[in-house]
Amino acid sequence: MFTSVDYDKFRALRVTHVATRLEELIQDEANDTLTPEQLFLTAVDDALESRRINKVDKLIRQAAFPIPGATVAEVDYRDGRGITQVRMRRYAAHDWRSDATNLLIISPTGGGKTYLACALAIGACQSEHSVLYYRMDDLARKLVIARGDTIAHQKLLNELSNVDLLIIDDFLTVGIDSDAATTCLRSSPTGNTDSQP
Repeated sequence: MFTSVDYDKFRALRVTHVATRLEELIQDEANDTLTPEQLFLTAVDDALESRRINKVDKLIRQAAFPIPGATVAEVDYRDGRGITQVRMRRYAAHDWRSDATNLLIISPTGGGKTYLACALAIGACQSEHSVLYYRMDDLARKLVIARGDTIAHQKLLNELSNVDLLIIDDFLTVGIDSDAATTCLRSSPTGNTDSQP
């Protein structure tokens, strides 16, 4: 069994999770037939998966989704909605970091646009993409407030520009004042207007 001195060493190497999992595997009699190498590699895989899950959870929390439990699997795919499981799975697995794409979700009020956006964005988080979610009016207000502070304004623009996927919900469906509209136009981080339905 590992001692406290051993754990100090593991912490210095940043492999505490591997060591903890390895000790659990060693103590489990069901693993008595496995070689030390197999136990070690299993512990490494388990620690990496735990780290990935923690990262995904953090990405989802940071994105501040209004529906953090939305999933592509639970989308309503009834006929007439114009949504297919194949298309949704494709967008959920899209590599937003290397293939910048504008996606417009259009439907009448109550059509589930926010749920769809959250489900796709959570899929992006599960692929370890950074995501930010804003309602258009909230983003406009935040830009107006930040405009009064050059450093804060630049920080916000950098944040918006550097994220892998930016969700802007209620785009042009809620009113924003003229100052906010002007600020949004001046602050636009990209001039790309390509879109896909």
